[in-house]
Order: sequence, then structure tokens, then C-alpha cells
Amino acid sequence: MKLKCSSTMECLPLREPFEIARGVMTGVDVVVATLHDAQGHRGRGEAAGVDYDGESPASMTEQIAAVAPRLHADVTPAELMQWLPAGGARNALDCALWDLRAKQAASRVWTLAGLPAARPVQTAYTIGLGSPEEVRRKARAAQHMPLLKIKVDATRHVELLRIVREEQPNARLVVDANQAWSRTLLEQLLPVLQALGVELIEQPVPRGTDAQLRDLHSPIPLAADESCTDRGSLPPLRGLYAYINIKLDKCGGLSEALALAREAEAMGFGLMVGNMGGSSLAMAPAHLIAQDCAYVDLDGPLLLTHDRDAAMAYDGAQLGVMAPALWG
Repeated sequence: MKLKCSSTMECLPLREPFEIARGVMTGVDVVVATLHDAQGHRGRGEAAGVDYDGESPASMTEQIAAVAPRLHADVTPAELMQWLPAGGARNALDCALWDLRAKQAASRVWTLAGLPAARPVQTAYTIGLGSPEEVRRKARAAQHMPLLKIKVDATRHVELLRIVREEQPNARLVVDANQAWSRTLLEQLLPVLQALGVELIEQPVPRGTDAQLRDLHSPIPLAADESCTDRGSLPPLRGLYAYINIKLDKCGGLSEALALAREAEAMGFGLMVGNMGGSSLAMAPAHLIAQDCAYVDLDGPLLLTHDRDAAMAYDGAQLGVMAPALWG
């Protein structure tokens, strides 16, 4: 017996353009994989893929179609890891498989994974790059968000952070440079970032150049994002970063994300979970990883014009547990 597999490409419109150091987005392009068994159970998974690695909805759809004939009724996540590389296609299929198995067992996915019951978590809220006026407006509108993640680049950084701090004197701040800095710039900025109360800096330097951070002794912890994909990426990051940012699109699904979190903790890394954008269907499996993370960045649906049916509930920064009708 085989599982029936289909995939659809969608563009999820953003409330307003979202800019980071790599460019500007007006919508999030995603693929939704759906698995059906012979008994009528359905499982779904959503992936945005890794755009800076050249992934697109079209390329992910092609990958899913290529392995669809091999999806037998008892297929396992381990087989998906053999058939597909880490990335969005495997993420969509892996999450769809977890959802399907939960529906088949009439159980919650955390039970199948041997985890404690999921509980609500507090997410960061991201403020994208923009003019000083735009950043001030967004910071003022986020008064109810206690943890703000501020996107910066090589030239727009301190001024924007000072604006956010003016508007949000009590907020916790995380800075995300998306690979736009050098060690020299980082060292120049560290004193003022520390004075502004920044508590974490994400991916300051381009991946592949992480060794320049050795012996930095930064007073603010650094988190590896683009430089951390799956478990194989961890060893070179030791001694350079205090945290890793786990994203299901990067590592290729919930199965690898769970293993990555365990191995990273054993190696002494702190945990962060993030997203490449998307709806509640993409945030739901990441919510399981969030249970053990010091930093949670699962605000993707808050940036969209609309979300899925049975969407996850956001009460300010509080992200509730997903309903079975959505996923898991």
C-alpha cells in the first residue's frame, strides 16, 4: 500500500513589505505537502524553503514529486532523510508524515514523539529594516511585545536600535544582522549594543566565515542562524556561538530538528527556534521545538494578511498550542 501524496504552491501575502539585509519580501512563497492513507486520514506540512540556498516552491515541488512514488504506507522519517537532503521539501513531507501518524493514532504528535504535552510559549516579534520613521512606527505598534527582534544591515543598525529603545524602554532586544557584518564592525558596535540592552546577536558574519569570531569574547551572546543547518553543521560552530537557531526548513523537518536540539544541547549550545516565514501550519511543528528553547521566534503568521483555518492563537506574544484540526 502506498500513501497518496500531493503538493501545492501558495503565496501568503504580507501585511506590508518586510525587509532584511538580503532583500525585501511582499509575500511568503510556500509549498504545502499533503499525505492521504487508504483509510482517509490526512497529514499536512508547510515549507518556505531556504531561499538563500536557491530553493523555491518549484524546486521543492519537484523534489516532492520525485519521491512520491516511494511513499509506502509504513514510510519512516529515517527513509525521508535518506531520500531527500535537508531543506524545504523534506521539511514539508516530514511534517506531513508526523501529522498523518498522529491522525492515524488518534493521538497528539508530542505523545508519538515521546515528549511532554506542549504548552504555550512566548515569541519574539520581528521589526524589519526600514527608514527611521518606519521602524519607529513599528516599534510603537509593538508595545505589547516584550521581546523584539530587530533586523539590521551593514549601515543601518545603531540608529534603528536607538529608536526602538526610545519607543520600548523595557523591551528585551535581539539583533539579527543576517550575515551583513564583519568581525571589525561587530567589535565596533558591541559597546553601544551592550549599552542599549541587546541580549543576543544573530548571525553577525557571513556563513563560511564564522572562524573570524574565534577568541572574540563578546559580552553579548552570538547565535548561529544561516551557519547552522542540521547536526552536521554543529562541530565547526563550537567556541564561536553560544546559541543555534533551529529552523525546520533549514534542517529538513521536525525529525531532524528534534535530533539537532538534543545534540546541540549535549555540545553546550543554547537553543533558539525560528522560521523562514509562513502560516500557523509551519509554526505548529516548530512549536514543539520551542518547548525547550531560550529564544522563540515564531511570529510568522503575525506578519501575514490572513492565516489558516484553525490557526494557532496569538495573545500578544503568547503563542498557544496548535489544535488537532490544524496539525498534530
